[in-house]
Amino acid sequence: MSDFVELWVYLSSTPLFGLTATLVVYVFWFSLYVRADQHPLLNPVLWSILTIAGTLTVTSVSYQTYFSGAQFIHFLLGPAVVALAWPLWLRRHQLKSRMRRLLVAATLGGLVASLSAVGLALLLELPSGVVLSLVPKSVTAPVAMGISEAIGGIPALSAVFSVLTGLIGALTGKYIFEFFKIPKDTRGWSDRGFALGTVSHGIGAARAIQVNPDAGAYAGLALGLQVVIASLLIPGLFRLLGHFF
Repeated sequence: MSDFVELWVYLSSTPLFGLTATLVVYVFWFSLYVRADQHPLLNPVLWSILTIAGTLTVTSVSYQTYFSGAQFIHFLLGPAVVALAWPLWLRRHQLKSRMRRLLVAATLGGLVASLSAVGLALLLELPSGVVLSLVPKSVTAPVAMGISEAIGGIPALSAVFSVLTGLIGALTGKYIFEFFKIPKDTRGWSDRGFALGTVSHGIGAARAIQVNPDAGAYAGLALGLQVVIASLLIPGLFRLLGHFF
């Protein structure tokens, strides 16, 4: 027992703790996820977040200590996003013929995702800072934070909303698609993936990749389109509105 305590004290005070904890926890939940035939409610990202957050709280290990090791995995997010281009390249001819419709769908989908959240927030009479922070909720967290700062929101809060949106999409997407009877053929999988990537960004795209390659490819495309469209339109729209109000 004393050896374990000494090992814990050593690990919890070094960058090795964050790296080890992240890998062990994610592999554990991912193995359960696979054994359960990738049931959406066992999403390994969600349960890894809850497990690590709970562990840090109980053990009083600071987030800074944890992230000093976890940043090595965080760095890999960049190459992982770039790797999403490969399945798109394999489908480049198909995408070229559908690009105009996909651009329209991405713009309208992002607009509905944003306005629906803002409308609900206004209905609940939430503070203006919270309302503005909800505007970029369907964009991947780092970009959502930049957009939020540009329009007067709270960047940290936008990051939380972005992660929650991604998790909710990954957890409920399957049931929503089944409710609307979206088929599981080639066209249906691409539609499912594009919708999931549009509203649930990277976390939704990760779920789509695990389920079907076509869904994953279109989810990755939708993720990228939302980043570009939201970054250009949302700050510009708010500046335009500022001239009239």
